[in-house]
Amino acid sequence: MSKLKTGRHTSAIKEVRKTEKRTKRNAAIKSKIKTSVKKVEVAVKNNDINTAQNCLNIAFSEWDKAAKNNIIHHKAASNQKARLSKLVIGIKK
Repeated sequence: MSKLKTGRHTSAIKEVRKTEKRTKRNAAIKSKIKTSVKKVEVAVKNNDINTAQNCLNIAFSEWDKAAKNNIIHHKAASNQKARLSKLVIGIKK
């Protein structure tokens, strides 16, 4: 895009481009998290302890990465991790 004659709007145009790029990236990461959570829930539903534990580790990693990059709040990540842990622990009993 060529520069406008007045310089005061160019920063706003650039911010719009940056926001669109960030929104796409954040949506992709959140989708990845939801997919990994669903895998854990399906494994729990099927009473498959090994698969549930492996998928739980992957889900934890996804939550931690997203929290580290401020895509989600760190306390929201810990709440979801606790919820998933309870599900997996429920299989073992």
